[in-house]
Amino acid sequence: MSRLVLLLLLVLFGAVPAPAADLQYPLSIAAAADGTLYLADRNLPGVWQVTPEGKLSVYFQASKKFRTPLNAIRCVAVDAKGRVLAGDSSTCQVFRFDEQKQPQPLAKGRIGIPMAIAFNSAGEILVSDLEIHQVVKIPEAGGEPVKVTESQACRGIAVDKKDRLWILGREKLTRFDNGKTETILNGHPFKFPHAIALDDAGNAFVSDNYAKAVFKIDPTGAATPFAQGAPFVGPVGICRHNGKLYVSDPQAKAVFVLAEDGVLAEDGNVTVLELKP
Repeated sequence: MSRLVLLLLLVLFGAVPAPAADLQYPLSIAAAADGTLYLADRNLPGVWQVTPEGKLSVYFQASKKFRTPLNAIRCVAVDAKGRVLAGDSSTCQVFRFDEQKQPQPLAKGRIGIPMAIAFNSAGEILVSDLEIHQVVKIPEAGGEPVKVTESQACRGIAVDKKDRLWILGREKLTRFDNGKTETILNGHPFKFPHAIALDDAGNAFVSDNYAKAVFKIDPTGAATPFAQGAPFVGPVGICRHNGKLYVSDPQAKAVFVLAEDGVLAEDGNVTVLELKP
């Protein structure tokens, strides 16, 4: 039997995942300092890399076998040192990729459903855990997760320049600092919020899958639709880099780009990021 036939049989029977050429279900997006984007794709399963020139390639492809690393990837993040991290609900773990692009486990204790990852100024890893309704932290070198605060149905998290933790829940947007929780938005206009990104002016941007929108919350707590409707189908992931917002839409199987001033393209403030193989 030739090696090619053997490989085809392994792919057909699921022992080796078939290589993907296009986005499958990009749930989460993160940007490195140089503009490289990383996408957590639930159905790849694994992580995509998009260069600043728009070249799309597989950064890491996980196995289709349940309870293997990143089989059920939920989120991706890039730390201050440019290292890529990802959260996985199949192994209840947070991984950081090494120089060989292999995922190394960081949480020695159990993580439930890691929905988002952020970092504080000390380099600690903050994780939004939807299963236990908590934000936990892990030492930069890895270790036992420790509770930071409780938050019902916590999803997206972000850390601002003052090292304050923003937490996006199903019904609230709160900010946690020095053991105290401040409600930024209660009874908000969201339908099903997922992720949050912050700019340097104190504005927050929230992706909403059901509303097919990105909302902007200004420093006073006022929320308005920043972009809504087509071409969005079901936006989920959001990140910010160099004055632009990048939104991953798993239902559209695309990445959209928005300018923070609301002006980007002649026909609107949302454009599709052209991905090249």
